[in-house]
Amino acid sequence: MEEVVVLIVGAGPSGLATSACLSVHSIPHIILEKEDIYASLWKKRAYDRLKLHLAKEFCSLPFKPHSPDSPTYIPKDMFVDYLDDYVKTFNIQPKYQRHVESASYDEADGKWRIEAKNVLTGGVEVYVAEFLVVASGENSGKYIPELPGLDSFSGETLHSSEYKSGAKFENKEVLVVGCGNSGMEIAYDLSNYGVQTAIVIRNPVHVVTKEIVRVGMIFSKYLPIFIVDIMAVLMSKILYGDLSKYGIRRPTK
Repeated sequence: MEEVVVLIVGAGPSGLATSACLSVHSIPHIILEKEDIYASLWKKRAYDRLKLHLAKEFCSLPFKPHSPDSPTYIPKDMFVDYLDDYVKTFNIQPKYQRHVESASYDEADGKWRIEAKNVLTGGVEVYVAEFLVVASGENSGKYIPELPGLDSFSGETLHSSEYKSGAKFENKEVLVVGCGNSGMEIAYDLSNYGVQTAIVIRNPVHVVTKEIVRVGMIFSKYLPIFIVDIMAVLMSKILYGDLSKYGIRRPTK
């Protein structure tokens, strides 16, 4: 059993940032990471053309702003280099291939008891911490809904976390399900490779550019959010006009 003040679950950007903040204040802590590397989503499961969807001034980690000469929307490889340098700067040393199986809080002791399986040895390690930080990420696991007929579909199916480039789909027909950041950008990437691309959108959406979002985030420092939302929608309408002819409906509220 190992005791520590703070235990962090996950060595993605949030976990790394938490570790850096604790190190600056000399607070003992441990990071447990289920993969064999930090920032595994960025290093293993990100598509080639990925860039930060927000401007760099909103995406720096604590105590280390991005370089002034870096692009506004930082490419994946450049962001990975930034994370590598961040880990070196703050001497962050996660314990890899630890899969947290349980975490319980002891009211009497006022401490957390965390059990993690060491994937390499197969053994279970026990940690006791005063504070538990869960930084496992909202996108750490892929989800594919059960769709009638999907099992018998003769074509290829894959989750966005497995997508790398549209090159392998050249001159094919591809349906993208979902219009979040990944869905929209993957559809755009496919079209650049001559792929006949269609996209399924479940609900009405507002289509905005990264620059509109950037302007909105800047104004959100000074104006109420509902006013910023109105401004963003207005800019989108001016830029794109009526998108219903493409099957894209805007929310009515």
